[in-house]
Amino acid sequence: MRLVFAALAAVGVLAVGATAASAPPPGATALCRDGTYSFSQHHSGTCSHHGGVARWLDASSSTRTSPAVAEGRTVLLGTHSRSSGCRRGAQPDRRCSPGAYYSLLTLTVICGAGFHTSAIRDVPQSEKFAVEREYGMAPAYYGRSIEIDHIVPLELGGSNDIANLFPEPGSGAVSYHVKDQLENRLHDLVCGGAVTLTAARRGIATNWEALYHRVFGAEP
Repeated sequence: MRLVFAALAAVGVLAVGATAASAPPPGATALCRDGTYSFSQHHSGTCSHHGGVARWLDASSSTRTSPAVAEGRTVLLGTHSRSSGCRRGAQPDRRCSPGAYYSLLTLTVICGAGFHTSAIRDVPQSEKFAVEREYGMAPAYYGRSIEIDHIVPLELGGSNDIANLFPEPGSGAVSYHVKDQLENRLHDLVCGGAVTLTAARRGIATNWEALYHRVFGAEP
């Protein structure tokens, strides 16, 4: 049985029946809203493809609440000119999703040792449904087939405003897994002084695939 749990933990989540929710498998750190268990070793992004966290199970859950972060106002990186009929694809429709960030999430804040994206992650399901409607989709739980993704990532001070969200494909040649790699690398480059925060935000909001090519020297 331990071998089974270990194999499932390597994948990241474990599906469970409703009756099993009171007995988490060994190593589980969170119960997701769709009934799966997460074995993530950090809170950032946990259960992001499973409806969010329903309950934390790890020992650090008692200290999960991060110090309050002053986010400031949402700054759009373009005009949010449409709220319906948006074009779906690997790139967001800029008319509907121009990208946005929080004014007070400066370089000092996002590169600070105490900064965690869990402190600012706040996208209710109702807002995710609104994004799906903008892009001509029926509001529903789509599992891993899409992710309602932040265009400017939280790691770079991205806003939870609907102008910074779009339904990103979960499979195919280009998926949210690929963009995640770019987001992590950009945070390192910005905090290391190789790229300015402004350039990283504007670059990923304008054309993240082109930016991926410049950063990694390969197509996404």
